[in-house]
Amino acid sequence: MGLISKWTDGGRVAPEPLEGDVVRTVRIGTAVWCVLLVVQLPFYGWISDHGHTWWLGTCAVGIALGLFGLWYVVRRERALAASAADGDAADGDTAEGSAAVPGAEPGDGPA
Repeated sequence: MGLISKWTDGGRVAPEPLEGDVVRTVRIGTAVWCVLLVVQLPFYGWISDHGHTWWLGTCAVGIALGLFGLWYVVRRERALAASAADGDAADGDTAEGSAAVPGAEPGDGPA
């Protein structure tokens, strides 16, 4: 039994994905990169003299990727919300007349 088959033999169940506020997580991560960049700017001379300007580039790329990620997760959350709303509307259309109203018959709704 090899290492790969240990994880793929069906004997283990994958854990459920974690749910959380993804938009807030990306905002916080992007803010951390911004703070790191701002904190390093006063020390640009020392950073440049020691050949560590890539630190600033890393922060800039982190900010850029964070902004892209923020754009992406906001669009994803909106799409999921719209999909859930469409699903609720579709459920309401198919379940017409099945409202739990005491004494109501399936055809008693407004015409």
